[in-house]
Amino acid sequence: MPKVLVMYYSASGNTKKMAEKVEEAIKKEGVQTVLKRVEDVKVNELTGYDGIVIGSPTYYGTMAWQIKKLLDESVSLHGSLKGKVGGAFSSAANIGGGNETTVLDIINSMLIHGMIVQGEPQGDHYGPVAIGAPDSRALKCCERLGANVAGLVKKLF
Repeated sequence: MPKVLVMYYSASGNTKKMAEKVEEAIKKEGVQTVLKRVEDVKVNELTGYDGIVIGSPTYYGTMAWQIKKLLDESVSLHGSLKGKVGGAFSSAANIGGGNETTVLDIINSMLIHGMIVQGEPQGDHYGPVAIGAPDSRALKCCERLGANVAGLVKKLF
């Protein structure tokens, strides 16, 4: 059975709420899911998943250092994540606070690993974003991300 890791860093709880909604949507599609704080993820375990979804708050227009640290450490896995499904989401304090740049920075790392990332024609095109606490719009985008990742993982694995 395919397995997806949803990992996140959350200081305020906003990104955690988004991660929980993504995880819920993946499970709803019948795909095994593991939800973890990034602090509890060891870089070598990334190879054990068919999909990896990463959520981060936006700090200075990019991801939290805890996420960046794990992605920097993942250079040791270079080539081992090729073909796995990826996705990203973010929360920020303000409109124009760097949500999209955060999501794109995470996706850039995934693409360098050779991962497969699906865009979204509705809502948040690169990945779900929230301003402060995720509202119903942001949570709907999280549901779509989870469903998209699950669907792609099921097709590929």
